[in-house]
Amino acid sequence: MATKKQSTKQQRKTTKAKKRGKRLLLLLALIVALWALSIVFAPSEVEYLAHGSSYIADLELPAYDDGEIVVSHPGFTLLYDEDHEQARWVAYHLTRDELYGTATRKDNFRSDPSIPTGSAELADYKGSGYDRGHLIPAGDLTWSEEAMSASFYLSNMSPQDGSFNRGIWSQLEATVRNFANTEGAVYVVTGPVLTDGPYKAIGKNEVSVPNAYYKVILDYEEPELKAIGFVLPNEGSKADLKSFATSVREVEELTGIDFFHRLPDMEEELLETTYDTEAWDFSPFTATAKDREAYEGGTIQPKAEESDIYRLIKRTLDTTLLTIKRESRALVEIFIPRAQLKTAAPFLY
Repeated sequence: MATKKQSTKQQRKTTKAKKRGKRLLLLLALIVALWALSIVFAPSEVEYLAHGSSYIADLELPAYDDGEIVVSHPGFTLLYDEDHEQARWVAYHLTRDELYGTATRKDNFRSDPSIPTGSAELADYKGSGYDRGHLIPAGDLTWSEEAMSASFYLSNMSPQDGSFNRGIWSQLEATVRNFANTEGAVYVVTGPVLTDGPYKAIGKNEVSVPNAYYKVILDYEEPELKAIGFVLPNEGSKADLKSFATSVREVEELTGIDFFHRLPDMEEELLETTYDTEAWDFSPFTATAKDREAYEGGTIQPKAEESDIYRLIKRTLDTTLLTIKRESRALVEIFIPRAQLKTAAPFLY
């Protein structure tokens, strides 16, 4: 009798174990199914960036430490590097409307009284053989006489080879203006590379002569968010501008500057690590006096937007799904080469 009871008890345990095992297998199958669905329905990186635009205050400003010399002028902000007597970076937001201003260039180069340690002086450049090269170009500030004048502060100047300043650097400046014209607006950060010294110096203030200059540009306007960087040696060149293009992340690693750090983490990673020259119109911007007079502002009525709550929920879900996809892809790529995986499982990309 006791043996029969023990047998029945054992059968019950076995039955419970089997049921528990089935539930675990069902749960595992459900998890796998949810994982698979998250991969299938996760947005692509392009789709994710295409719907992520929203206003972020001071997005153009790189990260900086307390105590560093940061000065704002009409239309731009700069961080002054006293060791090199020039700006380490100049940052600004350039819109299509601003391109069609009528303020004219006055060439009133002068020291910047806003720099507490004192900026470079005109005498530093005199007879040096180098141009007083604009960082934010005067052509980007035609919308304001005051802003145009401020661009001639020597805090916004850097010693540039004449064939560079009046050649390929000027071409890049005109191209960036065209980026703003075709995209509606861009965020720009530009400056000298000051991490590859030692440098030749000019004038009694010993203004460093950089070996290279950079620009990073962010298009944070829908429908397509994108970013691109440029690094050009301080010398004349007949090369195609596209040959100097690179990712923002590469420029960060070269300069030690953290650009666009106010972006959401996922957007920052995607935008700063990739670039596509074919996504930008490299034509130089030109506007005649007649064009400027005829321009009526180009204001586009915004389309009706979803509610803030809906946008927040959708953005959170998209970010979660895309993170799962990226991490899953990284795991699989340990075992399968990327080229083969793209062919076999394109939904992972």
